[in-house]
Amino acid sequence: MADPQSNARLRADAGVPTSGVIHVRTRLTADFTVIPNALAQRRGSAVTVGVAVYILSLPTGTPVSIAALCAHFTEGEILISRALRELEAAGYLERRRERLPTGQIRTRTYFYDVPGGGDPRTDPDPDPDLDPDPDGPPEPPTPRGPRKRPVTAPATTVPEPEPEPSSLADADPRAVAVLTALQRVDPRLLLSVREAARLAPAVSRWLAAGLGTVQIVKLLTEGLPDRFLTRPAGILAYRLRETPLPAPPLSPTPRDERPAVLPFQTCDGCDKAFRAPEPGRCRSCRSGSRLRAAC
Repeated sequence: MADPQSNARLRADAGVPTSGVIHVRTRLTADFTVIPNALAQRRGSAVTVGVAVYILSLPTGTPVSIAALCAHFTEGEILISRALRELEAAGYLERRRERLPTGQIRTRTYFYDVPGGGDPRTDPDPDPDLDPDPDGPPEPPTPRGPRKRPVTAPATTVPEPEPEPSSLADADPRAVAVLTALQRVDPRLLLSVREAARLAPAVSRWLAAGLGTVQIVKLLTEGLPDRFLTRPAGILAYRLRETPLPAPPLSPTPRDERPAVLPFQTCDGCDKAFRAPEPGRCRSCRSGSRLRAAC
């Protein structure tokens, strides 16, 4: 007689969750960075967390300007700049204006793994490979990841954002009309009131440089990508950053110069009136004189 078969489900391994993520961890001994959970699990923008983790993984002195971050990430300047402002408001990022030994004023960028972690100028990061007891035997150094505090940029890295207009009331109506006309050329270029107020000053500068409305719309809508990786306002802001040179004024077309009208003269031979610069004989009298002379 065969053994009875049971249809009961096998008991799950103890400690393994029945849902959610299951971590498969690898012990790292080099090339890793310790990230606080408060930062890694920060609610809000994923771009902000990604920028913070990337900056923490960089060695001290690595440029962290908007241009450098845009070269690494696929996000545009608008999202990167917004992430830096959020990190600065949360206390992770700090910008200080400091005087260099040469007398120049530069803006240095400090990044903290924990907000309020101390003054980087008065709280130096000790060398972990040195034994704290000089008389005792040295302990073998423990591999550690890259330094996390502070990340210092030697020069100006993140420019201060320009103040944005609060509404369209103070914007140039001609600039607003140009921005409104963009969506008629490309429906994807639909802007909010706040975005139009922020872009209007740049459009006004283009108008002041001598560019016409049709020319501006053409420059802003030609060659757009098939897929936008950011808001349309970010692409327009990028194109409006550099004002193109205005076209040279067209030189007036010279009018055809008409010959001067000769005055009337009275022929000395037949008393007929004819036009000539000086008194004398008309053409008929001159021809008759030549014929008589030939005979």
